[in-house]
Amino acid sequence: MNIVVLGAGVIGVCSAYELACDGHDVVVIDRRDDVALETSFANGGQLSSDHGEPLAAPGAIKRALKWLGKHDAPLLYRLRLDPALWSWTLKFLANSSEPRFWENAARILRIAQYSRERMAQTLSRETIAFDHLTTGILNIYQDPKDFDRSLERAHTMKELGAQQQMLDRQGCIKLEPSLAHSALLIAGGIYTPRDESGDCYTFTKELAQRCEKRGVEFQFNTTVQGFTKDSSKISTVETDQGPVSADVFIMALGSYSPMLMRGLGLKLPIYPTKGYSVTVPVIDDAMAPKVSITSQEHRLVFSRLGNKLRVAGMLEFNGYDTNLDDQRARIVLDNALKVFPRAAERTNATYWTGLRPMTPDGVPVLGRGHQENLILNTGHGMLGWTMAMGSARVSADLVAGRAPQIDLDGLGWERFS
Repeated sequence: MNIVVLGAGVIGVCSAYELACDGHDVVVIDRRDDVALETSFANGGQLSSDHGEPLAAPGAIKRALKWLGKHDAPLLYRLRLDPALWSWTLKFLANSSEPRFWENAARILRIAQYSRERMAQTLSRETIAFDHLTTGILNIYQDPKDFDRSLERAHTMKELGAQQQMLDRQGCIKLEPSLAHSALLIAGGIYTPRDESGDCYTFTKELAQRCEKRGVEFQFNTTVQGFTKDSSKISTVETDQGPVSADVFIMALGSYSPMLMRGLGLKLPIYPTKGYSVTVPVIDDAMAPKVSITSQEHRLVFSRLGNKLRVAGMLEFNGYDTNLDDQRARIVLDNALKVFPRAAERTNATYWTGLRPMTPDGVPVLGRGHQENLILNTGHGMLGWTMAMGSARVSADLVAGRAPQIDLDGLGWERFS
């Protein structure tokens, strides 16, 4: 079949790869001039398949109110006359109860753990160098009360199939010796040994080359404007370079998916949340982490990318604003140097910002759309790379008319209707 994939981020490229492996003729359309130049470009670098907790959680509103109005807060909610944001917020509140949190966590784990399997299979076929580390992820806690609450959650996460280990301060330092030099007083940590890290941008670029070898065509500098459809099917996607026809269309445009879906009669509650990252050269190898770290105190993730350190964090609800706030970006580096004070210098730091496509429940939208030849693969939030290969395989199975290997219950758009 002829397949059009809309979006050339990690979700779209992984989808194209799986479709090409199945023998389809695939075209990928993106408005940028290469793959992975938006959300996938400089993310935190984590493949956190055993730690996929949704943002909507008990206590989330209390923390958000505490941070309200603080420019240096990890979560910045800019009050604005934005009906989409208010609607999203109400749905977020509805998903912040204890029962809904665990229901959504189980759904995230279902996709993320399947995606880990698919990633392993892909890397067994393709030799891709992307600073890949399989040393796990360590979540460190500074507040003893936060750590105690995390221990309670860890027991339930293990019941859901996650592999998590509880470590005291000395256990954290033994696992990652550079923490001994941290300016933080660490109360303890949760270690997920099966988790991984690496450079998402490099991985996506390399996988796109494998796609081209399998016949995938990339149409860059092409903006999707809408669709031509009849009662039950899409016939063409309209772009600024002309219409493109296909048998099936894959929606993988992340934060920009809702704009196009409205033209197909479907409201997707996906809202763009701005995140920041900084990439710095490592100046002292012994002082920089080799295990990927998440600092719960600062809401930052650290990933070692060869001789560089990637630090990412911040959540900012401010519509589709993609301007880099220099002050917010430097806060990321300031807080990073509190965790690893002698790992890197401020000079030669590279700052980045991008939009994460967040659903109110933290679960992506995966499955068929209103039209029978439209597959939705979008809304992965902060876990796009973590879920990419699994979501791609699900999409390819739906195109082929096969039952996916994971249950799609609770993953489709219907849960918001």
